Amino acid sequence: MLDKSTSLTAPPPTVARPISTVPPALKRYLTLDDFEPVARRRIPKFLYGFISGGAETDASVRDNRKAFDEYGFVPRVLNDVSGRDQTTTLFGKTYASPFGIPPMGSSALCAYRGDIVLTRAAAEANVPMILSAASMIKLEDVHRENPDAWYQAYLAGVPERIEPLVDRVAAAGFDTFVVTADVPVPPNRENNIRNGFRVPLAVTPQIAWDTVTHPHWLFGTWLRTVSNHGMPHFENMDAQRGPPALAKNLMRNIGNRDQLAWKHVELIRKRWKGKLVVKGLVSPADARIARESGVDGVMLSNHAGRQLDYTVSALRTLPEIAAEAKGMTVMLDGGVRRGTDVIKALALGAHFVWIGRPLLYAAIAGGEAGVT
Repeated sequence: MLDKSTSLTAPPPTVARPISTVPPALKRYLTLDDFEPVARRRIPKFLYGFISGGAETDASVRDNRKAFDEYGFVPRVLNDVSGRDQTTTLFGKTYASPFGIPPMGSSALCAYRGDIVLTRAAAEANVPMILSAASMIKLEDVHRENPDAWYQAYLAGVPERIEPLVDRVAAAGFDTFVVTADVPVPPNRENNIRNGFRVPLAVTPQIAWDTVTHPHWLFGTWLRTVSNHGMPHFENMDAQRGPPALAKNLMRNIGNRDQLAWKHVELIRKRWKGKLVVKGLVSPADARIARESGVDGVMLSNHAGRQLDYTVSALRTLPEIAAEAKGMTVMLDGGVRRGTDVIKALALGAHFVWIGRPLLYAAIAGGEAGVT
C-alpha cells in the first residue's frame, strides 16, 4: 500500500553529479583504441606505419595483445571494497595510478611538441613519463615542464660517449635513468620500407605526396614546428645536440650499439646517483644479471614488437622474472590498452606498467587535452 502522504507525481530527489571536465570535442573517445583511427587520418602514412608497425611480420606486436587475452579473472565477491585506492608507490614516490607513459621516439615529429604534451599531461595526472633519447625536444626543456620525468638512453657501447651523457642528464635534474638494452642492431621493419619511411628522413616523391595529402599534419605539426622552433634535431642522444632529422650523418651518430654490454650498465651505476632502470629484457636470466649489477628496476619489454620479430610478450615471462626480482622493481610494457590489462600485469607480479602507442595517438588526435 502507498502511504497517503506520498505523491505519485512528486519528482525524484535531485542527485548531484560531478561536472565533466572533458572538452565536448573529446567526449566521443571512450577507450584508448578510439584515438587511433583519428590519428591515422591526420598523419602521413609513413608516420602512421612508423608508430603502428613492428618488425617483419608483426608477430610480436600481435602476441603482446594475445598474451593479455589469454588471461581471465576469477572474482571474489562480498568483500567491502569501499576503501579502494589505485595510488601506488614507485621508487619512493606516490603516483595516482600504477601506469605511466613510456619513452617514444620522434613524438614531436608525430604531434606538435609531442614530448611536452605527453609530459605535461603526465604531470597533471600524477603519473610518470619517460623521455626518449630519440626525442626532438631538449631534455632540459622537458624537465622544466615536469621535474618528475625520467630519461631513457639509447647508448653506444663507448664509455667516452656514455659518461658525458650521464653527466648531462644528472645536471638537468633527472633522478631516474633508463638504459634500453634491446637495440643492438637496427630492426627490419618492412612496413617502413613500403611506406617510404627511413632514417634519416628523405623527401621522395612518395613522401612528398603523402605529406601534402595530410594538411592537418603538414601545417599543424611540421610547418608549425619549423616556423616556431626551427628544423627538428635529435636533441638527446649524446651530451651535445644531435643532427637534424634530415641529416645524412644520422646513422653514424646512433652507431656502436652492438658493443653495449652489462659492463657499461655497471659503469653507469658507479656514475649515476639516482635510480637506474634497464628496459628491454624478457629473460629471467637477464633480470638476475640486472639485479646483480645494482639496477633498481627492470622494464620487461619486447620493444612493442618493433625490434626482433617473434620475441615473446613480456607478460609471458613476467611471473618468472617477478620471482627472480628479490626486491628489484619489476615493470612491463607492450600491449597494455585497458585497466583490466593493468590489473592482469599487477596480478602476475608487475609493480607498474607503461602504455605507449595509444597515448601518442591521443596527442595526435587531441593534443594535451587528448592525452589528459
